[in-house]
Amino acid sequence: MIDAVRASAFPLGEKFTRRARERPHRTAVRGEGGELTYAELAKRSDQLARHIQDLGVGPGDVVAVDPVRRLSTVVALLAVVKAGAAYLALERRHPEARQAEIMRDAGVRLLLAHSDRPPSAPTGIRVDSLEGEWPDLPPHEVEVSAEHIAYLAYTSGSTGKPKGVCVPHRAVSRLVIDSDFLAIGPDDLFLHFAPVAFDASTLEIWGPLLNGGCLVLAPPQDLSARELTRYVREQGVTALWLTAGLFQQVVDAGTDDLRGVRHLLAGGDVLSASHVRRALERLPNTVLINGYGPTENTTFTCCHRITESVDAIVPIGRPIRGTTVRVLDERLEPVPDGEVGELYAAGEGLAHGYLGDARLTAARFVPDPFGDSPGQTMYRTGDLVRRRPDGVLEFHGRVDQQVKIRGFRVEPGEVEAALTRMPDIAEAAVVAQAEPGGGRRLVAFVTCVGQDPPPPLRVRSELSEILPSYAVPALIRWVDELPLTANGKWDRAKLAADPSGARPELSVEFREPTTPLEKAVATLWSDRLGIFPVGADDDFFELGGHSLIGVQIINDLHGEYGVEVSPVDFYLRPTPAGLAASMEFADGEDR
Repeated sequence: MIDAVRASAFPLGEKFTRRARERPHRTAVRGEGGELTYAELAKRSDQLARHIQDLGVGPGDVVAVDPVRRLSTVVALLAVVKAGAAYLALERRHPEARQAEIMRDAGVRLLLAHSDRPPSAPTGIRVDSLEGEWPDLPPHEVEVSAEHIAYLAYTSGSTGKPKGVCVPHRAVSRLVIDSDFLAIGPDDLFLHFAPVAFDASTLEIWGPLLNGGCLVLAPPQDLSARELTRYVREQGVTALWLTAGLFQQVVDAGTDDLRGVRHLLAGGDVLSASHVRRALERLPNTVLINGYGPTENTTFTCCHRITESVDAIVPIGRPIRGTTVRVLDERLEPVPDGEVGELYAAGEGLAHGYLGDARLTAARFVPDPFGDSPGQTMYRTGDLVRRRPDGVLEFHGRVDQQVKIRGFRVEPGEVEAALTRMPDIAEAAVVAQAEPGGGRRLVAFVTCVGQDPPPPLRVRSELSEILPSYAVPALIRWVDELPLTANGKWDRAKLAADPSGARPELSVEFREPTTPLEKAVATLWSDRLGIFPVGADDDFFELGGHSLIGVQIINDLHGEYGVEVSPVDFYLRPTPAGLAASMEFADGEDR
């Protein structure tokens, strides 16, 4: 804790200036547009800092930056913090209306952009080019402390309105200076690939620049996994950070080009245990680290150096230097080791809160009853974790991802862990979808390790041996790959909205219903289950049916045909053909 506090005494601009004086002729940043030494980057950023100060920018102001991966963008980020202001990296792939809303919310007065990428800015915001020439003057001296805001990071809000997280210089320093999870030195080349608007870029950019290393800019265009790893090899990159989804794509594409990487960090979502095992086998000389943390605690809260093969859950590890974590229940009481509770984070990495939203800040940044001094706060992450006896934490999903299925609370992360424990399954994302007749059902989207995925019936059967029936997904959907958001996380919203209405692969071939009763039962099942088509020999439970829908179907058949079908008959003959035969038999007996 002493080291973290000591390091945080220096704002980012001052810390960079010290590094530039120590190694002026070493390369600080390089990319497609060339390279800049520490001395050149220091001079260019000083000039731009003075320029924007002369435009009226100072402490407390927010400057928007067009974040394409170019040398001039790095100059801009440094210049803004040297001027005492905070930078706001825009996400140009977002709709213009959203970008404008964020700039207005942040109170942006100046937008630094590239001349070949003219932006759309709201009225009242000045746009200045990053390709200009500025007077060779040093910036005005301003009082910038470690508690000043270094940047704003906007994340999605539950209300639909983006919320701006205010991250101070102190929090960035705690992440990259004297860190105990990653030793970045002058000989390291760290790739910058994440969008600057995504907080993974905080580590990518400031990690090398504040430790005397070289920042390597990935090409500005989108890259496939193979193109990315080829670039890593060509540039001699030694430190690489990938989101969980991209990490898994890279492992699938092949890891030969990563043999020169000394530190490979992955995170931002749940890591696939099977991909981790393959990475460990193929990259024996690479340190593999699982990094976990919300934006509100500045990129990483916990890290786990993976040194041995994992079963199903890849641990998120222990808190990094300068961070304290608590695992608490709903009453803010500590949870015993081995039990699941909500993770709270405290320490040097905390943001100041949400810009202009005191109510949300108070709800998420709460008083720390375990702190060393009055007034300390801790951040309520909304993540569920379990602390093992050895002190290592495991991630068990989100509080707000918990769903109720037929009245029972289900944590999708538990189901995903059970799925990925199976040898044939590489990745699994479990979401809740609305059932056509009301209620919700679990749907698992999974990718296969080999070429031949096992039958969904077998998967559900194996799950039923370790999970309660309500936690077994109603449907298993094999996909080539899981969709990703712009930040490289699994797009759970897209999966939840997937209609999933096609008939899944079953243990029987499709046979068209022939008799009027078979057709009627098949149609009813389609309506109730939201699946089309339904075959005459399709098993109700293989299609994802459960007892509550079964009761609804029995009632529907009685109301339509006046025939009593017993639950026993339904469960013994759970196909349209079998149920139709039972109805014909019952109807004959009634006569």
